[in-house]
Amino acid sequence: MKLIDLFYEGGPLFMSIITIWGIGMLVFSVQKIIHFFVQQKFTQNSLGLILLFGSLAIVTGFLGQAIGMLMAFDAIEAAGDISPALIAGGLKVSMITPLYGTIIFIFSLIVWGVLREILIRKTEA
Repeated sequence: MKLIDLFYEGGPLFMSIITIWGIGMLVFSVQKIIHFFVQQKFTQNSLGLILLFGSLAIVTGFLGQAIGMLMAFDAIEAAGDISPALIAGGLKVSMITPLYGTIIFIFSLIVWGVLREILIRKTEA
């Protein structure tokens, strides 16, 4: 399965919002890397924004899953008799947005931790 298929299967609205949070996290990460290594400015300004954007990504992913599950339960209730395979397929699709948000969160946590450690070591020296 291609990544673009997962993007549309997970729901373009929430997947787009999570992608925007991920892009924001990347922008602030690159900005801090430039400040640290090119300009030699070791300040904590906007370092927390990297973690904030990652957190927004994971929360948006779980919100998308909750809304999708509510819509699926409404459809199941209206249809009455649904096969277990259809329910399993719906559960699989509902896991795409939280997984995508979690990947972005983990990446932001790693970048934030590395940059924070660099900041601590440079300010102590």
